[in-house]
Amino acid sequence: MPSANRHILRTCLLAICGLLAVGAISGCTTTQDTAAQKQAESKRILERRYHKHARKQRSKSHDHGSNEQ
Repeated sequence: MPSANRHILRTCLLAICGLLAVGAISGCTTTQDTAAQKQAESKRILERRYHKHARKQRSKSHDHGSNEQ
């Protein structure tokens, strides 16, 4: 019966390797999703900063223009 034990052992090892591979793949997907979310959040933050800075610049130029009159 040694060949039967080897067959069972081989099947178990293949199953374990398959589960590890699936876990690694799903882990990578999760990491990629997290990275995409963080990148989108960073983009929103930079856009808000840009618009805030642009408003300040417009406000400053408007204030300077009205003081010169």
